[in-house]
Order: sequence, then structure tokens, then C-alpha cells
Amino acid sequence: MAGPGAKEVLRRIREEEIEWVHLQFTDLLGYLRQVTVHRNLLDEKAFERGLGKLDGSSVKGFTGIHESDLVLKPVPETFAVLPWSEDAARLISRVYMPGGKERLSRDPALALEKAVEYAAEHGYEVRVSAELEFHVFSDVSVTMEPYRYGVEIETPEALDEANPFFVRQKEAYFVTEPFDSVMEFKLELGRVLREYFGIPVEVLHHEVSAGGQIEVNYRYSDPITAADRLQTIKYVARNIASELGLVAVFLPKPIATDNGNGLHTHISLWSGGKNVFYDPNDDYAEISQVGRYFIGGLLEHARALASFTNPTVNSYRRLIPGFEAPVYLVWSKANRSAAIRVPYYFRGEEAQKRIEFRSPDPTVNPYLAFAAIIMAGLDGVKKKIDPGDPIDENVYAMGPEKRKALGIRELPRSLDEALDELESDNEWLKPAFSSDLIETYIELKREEARKLAAYASPAEFAFYLSL
Repeated sequence: MAGPGAKEVLRRIREEEIEWVHLQFTDLLGYLRQVTVHRNLLDEKAFERGLGKLDGSSVKGFTGIHESDLVLKPVPETFAVLPWSEDAARLISRVYMPGGKERLSRDPALALEKAVEYAAEHGYEVRVSAELEFHVFSDVSVTMEPYRYGVEIETPEALDEANPFFVRQKEAYFVTEPFDSVMEFKLELGRVLREYFGIPVEVLHHEVSAGGQIEVNYRYSDPITAADRLQTIKYVARNIASELGLVAVFLPKPIATDNGNGLHTHISLWSGGKNVFYDPNDDYAEISQVGRYFIGGLLEHARALASFTNPTVNSYRRLIPGFEAPVYLVWSKANRSAAIRVPYYFRGEEAQKRIEFRSPDPTVNPYLAFAAIIMAGLDGVKKKIDPGDPIDENVYAMGPEKRKALGIRELPRSLDEALDELESDNEWLKPAFSSDLIETYIELKREEARKLAAYASPAEFAFYLSL
């Protein structure tokens, strides 16, 4: 995304009387964090060498207490005035070691930058976008209702008290007002993202889940900008929801009996101004051999890749048959039961030819997830990994014997299983991911899975209280 340079940012801070600036960065687990500095600390030198305002030992996964001083270097192109504050703005920042010259190896944005560089070394420019799905609730406690009574409820009142109109579960796709109870929120979100943050939001609609489920589509860009945009959209959505007395929820599966939230990721490779995924002579889906190899790499490494694209315990509550979430590792055109879909609305549209990877969800660290997707696909291109024949039927409806006969593999069933896969299959990541980052990430995620395994859920009380 083109944006202002350091001088232009400083000019705007002066002229628009911005008093405070949030320096935001993303930690290893994907949480957006920030430190707020007074405008007097921001000058051209602050953009050149950064600001020494970060204690890395207090950010899980960054550094130990004996090496805690880190530097935040603002990215001028990410400057935005905050509409919900009279005198504040934000700048996304990258994390550096003391001195401001060497990047922190565990800064997730660095892995994505290296993945982009690796693609460029092989002659490719990468373009990425994503379909972000999430729920907006009036009260997060209402998601407990299906568990509280031990039954599958059919009315949205118990799921979203803001909507008094009857919409059956799994039947809310593209509904209009007044059935769409979050239209005001969607329009405000789109307006703020476009006007204040310069993010080209293109489509907003209600998704399948009756519980106030939204999808946001934004225009493709380079992967780093796409990741910055994704973190920004989540940040803005949470703030606008809060102002309206609502809660934006990005859990992959917040409602047990309704559809979950995905982050369908679209990706294409370009070289010399040409889309190398596009082949007008291909009768199936106008997808080139390079595109097929890229798909082959994704399918080959998908089980290890899941540790980045489906990185939470809740992720695996979404990855079950019956709710449009991809479970089976196959590819196809226009088939939403496949993990990888080649969109195919019209023939002859080179600019639109891309791969849609459907398994990621909104709890990803977008820098790590996009980097891992790129590296898996490029490994397929490098090694010429054949993805096999496309599957053009509903994989959910197949019997287990047919799936076995076709050699169809499944995604992991749990976060621990995905981490097991990553431990045994990670060499393809090494050009972009340091061993230190991979090891630290696995350690943090193992700890997370262990902690959550110790807690009883409300559903367990409903199922087992009378035993």
C-alpha cells in the first residue's frame, strides 16, 4: 500500500494536532501489541533508527530477561489517524535488536519478508488477499447457550440477542436487513477502513452463521501489506464493535451448532507482469503447471502447515465435516469441500487466476501464516510436486472407503497433532524461518495446548453431570 514517507507523517502529526502515537507490532503468537509515545519523540531519526521503548522479555517468545532491550522502527506507510480518538494515531512497527540495524529473529514480520525475498530470488512476485470471517455478538456469554442446556438450539435469540428476527442456523448467508442485525456495524467498518486506514475493502456481507457472522474482502497486495491490513482490520473491527456495545469475535468456532470462521487465503505468483498461475490453454480451470505444482506443495505440507494456518485449540473445533470447513486435502475448481479451490467464475481473466487455500482461520499470525503458505507452495514448484487429480465432488459425502481408495488425507485433528507434524516436516520453511523461531513457536504452542487441556468446558458439564 502506497503511503506517506516519514516527512509527510511528521507534517500530518503537526497539522492535525496529533498528541499521541501508538507504535503497534505483532508478537510471535499473533497478538497485536502497542506502546504509546508522545509526538515529541517522533522525528526523522526515530524512523531511521527506531525508538528504544520495548522490553522484549515481557513479550512471550521474544527474548530473555538478560537481553530484553529492543527497538521499534515505525513503518511510515502504515500511519493512520484514529477516528475514535481526538488526538491519537497509529504506526505499525518492526522489531529490531539494540542499535536499530539488526532485526529480531523472532519478529514474525521478518519471516514473511524473507519468504517474499525467497520468491523474488526465484523470479516470482507474490500477491495475497484473504476473506476474513468473524462474528459480532451483543454478549459473548450467549455462545454458551447451546452447552448450558445440553441441546442444539435453533433460534438465534440465544446466540445473538441483538437480532430479534428469526434466522435459522446455517441459513443466514447474504440475508438483508432487518434479518442482518449487524448492517450498521459492517458499513461503519468498511467506511473507516477505507477513509482512515486506506484499506481497499471491496465486499462486505453476512455469512452463513445466524449469530451475526460477517465476511470482509479486501483487495490483493504484496504479502507484507496484506498481513498488515489483516491485523488492522481486526483492530478496527474490535474498536468499532466496542463503540456500538458489541463484541467482535474471531474464534474459528464460537458456536458449536453453527458455521465457524475461516480466513480463505488467495494467492498468485507473477513474473514479468504475467500471472504464472494462468494458462488459457488449460481446459480444466485455466491453471498452469506452475500453479499445479504450487498446489502440490500446499497439499504435501498441509498437515505441518496447519500449525501456522490453524494455530489454536479452537481451530480444530471448526475443522469438522458438515460446516463447510475444509477437512480433506484435495484440490478442485469451484468446490468448497476441497482444501484448495481454484476460483473459476469466468474464462480468460488472467488477473483473477489464483489459488484459494480454505483451511486457515482468523486466529493466525498473518505474517507467519502467509510466509508458511508461500514457502510450502514454492517448495512444490521447486520439487515439481504433482497434486494429483482434482476432486470434483462433495468430499464430505464420500464414504471413508472411497476416500481411502483415492488416497485422500485429512488435516490434523488437534493442535498437538499439527505441532507433531511441524516437528517432523519443517525443512521447507528454513529459507524464511530460523530454527530458533520454529522451536520457540512450537514450545509456546505446546504450552498453550497443555493449559487448555486442563480446563473443563461448559459442554462437559452438560454431558457428564448426571453420570
